[in-house]
Amino acid sequence: MNRVHVQPELLRWACERSRIEDTVLAKRFPQLEKWTHGGQPTFKQLETFAKATHTPIGFLFLPQPPEEPLPIRDLRTVKGAPSRPSADLLDTIYAMQRRQDWLREDRAECEADPIEFVGAARLGDDPSAVGREMRRTIGLTDGWSAEVSSWQEAVGELRRRIEQLGVLAVINGVVGNNTHRKLRVDEFRGFALTHPSAPLIFVNGADSKSAQMFTLAHELAHVWLGVEGEGLSGFEGIFPGDTRVEKFCDQAAAEFLVPARELKQLWVAGAKTAESFEPIARHFKVSPVVVARRSMDLRFVDRETFFGFYRKYTKRERQQGKSTGGGDFYNNQNTRVGVKFATLVIHAAMDGRLSFKQAYDLTGLRGGAFQKYARRIGIELP
Repeated sequence: MNRVHVQPELLRWACERSRIEDTVLAKRFPQLEKWTHGGQPTFKQLETFAKATHTPIGFLFLPQPPEEPLPIRDLRTVKGAPSRPSADLLDTIYAMQRRQDWLREDRAECEADPIEFVGAARLGDDPSAVGREMRRTIGLTDGWSAEVSSWQEAVGELRRRIEQLGVLAVINGVVGNNTHRKLRVDEFRGFALTHPSAPLIFVNGADSKSAQMFTLAHELAHVWLGVEGEGLSGFEGIFPGDTRVEKFCDQAAAEFLVPARELKQLWVAGAKTAESFEPIARHFKVSPVVVARRSMDLRFVDRETFFGFYRKYTKRERQQGKSTGGGDFYNNQNTRVGVKFATLVIHAAMDGRLSFKQAYDLTGLRGGAFQKYARRIGIELP
């Protein structure tokens, strides 16, 4: 058998990069321990190992592990966030960058104007004023919540409205459509790519719905900051921390979701208890956690009241189950790809401006799945 020489350090690096449990890898590759101490796998074994750990096989022939810096600015404030990005995170960012690059070129060919609100804000601005401007631009009037029956549905409605303004808004809890590669919330919650004509925001759909709503608004604030706001976000609960950019986006998102003026009107004098959070949340169609956090920021309740509610509510939400990418595969594509983006890609392929292979890569859909989703959104392929 043809055995190949691989530096043991590279095999250990690939295992760490994959974030796959050691016991899982050891079960699949019984000789892995031997290989990481100087043993030599066959080329076929190495190919299988590379695929299993999501590692480009060429990397395994390097003299030492390559540096893989994040391709975007790291704005995470979560304690203990991994310093080395996982393969899942990198592959997700690269896939979104490819989508953005294609969309940017497509809009340039159409001579589309830059989107006015991208980069419209500065860090020196009042974040609450920016949050109110975001709300006005997206069209969240006082009565918008009547259009959806629950705050869970409000996540989808908000994403749809953002997309209608030209922002590619993706919510996904896995890498592409690979349900075996779940994204980790403890690594990141979302990111923003803020090109003037093709902005993109990504929300980690492995997170709870309550967190997704806040992250969606938070990343939208990053788009308002433009170049200043581009980067990767990761934070504890709904507390992005004290870095200047994250704090700004936190405050803008809070005003965007729960305007202080309206909350004050709804807050009944003397009813400053945790029991008020859920009915008020139903009015705004947001998570009760967002209302609780906002109430604490506005000093309607103290920190002890907030944290008591936060721990109780998030425990209940975990027991009820998180959004992990389940459900109808084709319905999931509405958030993983987006109807508007998919429509542009499908028509470009039909017009010959894009090969179908490129269309498959951009959407993450292949062959029959690509055709079926096209029919789902009203496009008949020849």
